[in-house]
Amino acid sequence: MNSSAEQRLKALGITLPPAPKPLGAYVEAVQVGDLLFVSGALPLEGGAPQFLGRLGADISIEDARSATRLAALNALALVRQHLGSLDKVERVARLVVSLATTPDFREHPKVADAASELFAEVFGAERASTRMVSGVTSLPKGVCVVVEIILALG
Repeated sequence: MNSSAEQRLKALGITLPPAPKPLGAYVEAVQVGDLLFVSGALPLEGGAPQFLGRLGADISIEDARSATRLAALNALALVRQHLGSLDKVERVARLVVSLATTPDFREHPKVADAASELFAEVFGAERASTRMVSGVTSLPKGVCVVVEIILALG
């Protein structure tokens, strides 16, 4: 598929949500040269946190994947807000997924794949990113996932 990221979104029937507002004293995105650093995006809908709890206790893998996809869509909305178009993105260079988990949860990759799969749909599988996924005790607003990305711009 040689179409642009914006064309792929349309073909996939994906509508990005409005870009979320910062929840603290930080900016959503900072561009340094050809890199765009995007602050951690939460699974928010209409500004309200969704998917509250911890994997291994309150949140199923399927719900966590939905939360991760929603957080990734919010990250893309921040990118579009900053750049004006996703077509300026050459690739997602780095994906960081933080999951609120119980100590015995072990299925981190299955959950993080929801973001990786979305970015492959939008930017192309041949532009896969590096990735870090980890489990933590808690996340802002009680959500189960935060997605952070670093993008290479073309």
